[in-house]
Amino acid sequence: MTQKVLIVDDDPDIALMLSDRIAALGYDTVRAGDGTEALELLQHEEIALVLLDLEMPKMSGMDVLEHLSQRQQLNDATLQTETNSGPRVSAPGLIPPIVVMTAHATVTRAVEAMKCGAYDFLLKPLNIDHLALAMGKAMERESLKQHVEYLRTEVESRYSVIVGRNPKITALTTMAKRAANSDATVLLLGESGTGKELFARSIHQWSPRRKHPFVIINCVALNDTLLENELFGHEKGAYTGASSIQKGKIEIADGGTLFLDEIGDMHQDLQVKLLRFLQDREFHRVGGTRQVHVNIRVIAATNRDLRQAVKTGRFREDLYFRLNVVTFSLPPLRERPDDIQSLAEMFLQRHIREMGKPKMALTPEAKSYMNTYAWPGNIRELDNAISRAVVLGIGPMIGTDQLGLTMLPDYKAPDPAGLSYHDALEWYSCHIIEQTLQRCHGNQTKAADELGLQRSYLARLIKQKNIHFIQ
Repeated sequence: MTQKVLIVDDDPDIALMLSDRIAALGYDTVRAGDGTEALELLQHEEIALVLLDLEMPKMSGMDVLEHLSQRQQLNDATLQTETNSGPRVSAPGLIPPIVVMTAHATVTRAVEAMKCGAYDFLLKPLNIDHLALAMGKAMERESLKQHVEYLRTEVESRYSVIVGRNPKITALTTMAKRAANSDATVLLLGESGTGKELFARSIHQWSPRRKHPFVIINCVALNDTLLENELFGHEKGAYTGASSIQKGKIEIADGGTLFLDEIGDMHQDLQVKLLRFLQDREFHRVGGTRQVHVNIRVIAATNRDLRQAVKTGRFREDLYFRLNVVTFSLPPLRERPDDIQSLAEMFLQRHIREMGKPKMALTPEAKSYMNTYAWPGNIRELDNAISRAVVLGIGPMIGTDQLGLTMLPDYKAPDPAGLSYHDALEWYSCHIIEQTLQRCHGNQTKAADELGLQRSYLARLIKQKNIHFIQ
């Protein structure tokens, strides 16, 4: 579709000349002889850009800008951008970018025009190369702005609704929406894959901070030094290779929400620094002395038992109480079987849409199998199973085999009764390691940390004792 440019000028000769020049650049044109006619056309035509003369009778260009500025404020409250492949044009009634033109230029008038929303300010007589450059940049910026708005709308729609009718989930959602309107720190507890990040994003989207950044940092993905730098940033010269100032995630999240995932795995030295930040909302970058103040909301999440970690000295009690202001414990999927089908259908439709697949559905056998499966990986495992089925599906129906799930028998450890003292100790040693690996989903680093062992020593024990676990 050819983009359309509206030329607003009371001089018909200039309007005709501009129309011919702009048509040669590959655009369609529409002409208006005064501001009132221009506003009428903007209500009914799809206009990509406006060339607006400031000096006109009846309604001046500045009056047009002020009128459109007021209209934009009303549009901002309700505007929802639609998906569109290729270049975007403004829908009727929306405000396209505006380039103003005048033969009587002053700095004051240029500033006034920019304040009212003009994108650029050109002097008459117009240089066609300059005009083409200004038009191209204005349309490029508008396309980028609409793309960003589309992505924001996609994020809001994805995280504004928690799927599920289970009473536990509906109660949690209701409380989370109430908590979202405050700046209280939120602590999310639950097994891996239960949707803690989804809840965190939803709380952000329900909050007054929704238009500001939602920044995630995984507290277990980086070593202590890198995590500190990731959180707080660094000053130029803080260490070898620090050639410039770098903002940390806390500073980037200013005005929005910082999500600290796997907070239970944070090293104690960093726990002290995080506690100080949570108390004062101030910090200094690595290698710096100047205090940086930010206004953010903090949401933390963990699959660990923080109360037990406090008792064993692995997690600071004062930090725990600082985080434990509003706490939500997310139930595992096995405790909400009534939500399995609705979640599966949501994932199915999402993956079909994202992969461009034809319409697909789950067979009754697949649905029945899903209802009896234990889902040790919780919602994440369900999402992955549906994604796999859509990728490998060759027909309209998805069967049990395509889900890639293996029904595992319930694991029961052998009875140590009747064993000698040393054999019983050996049995208990193996059993504790097996259960820890089970809780940590096979992650030996996490298991070693929880057991208080060196990672290499745990690996040696697993090999020596031929320890197995069901993942």
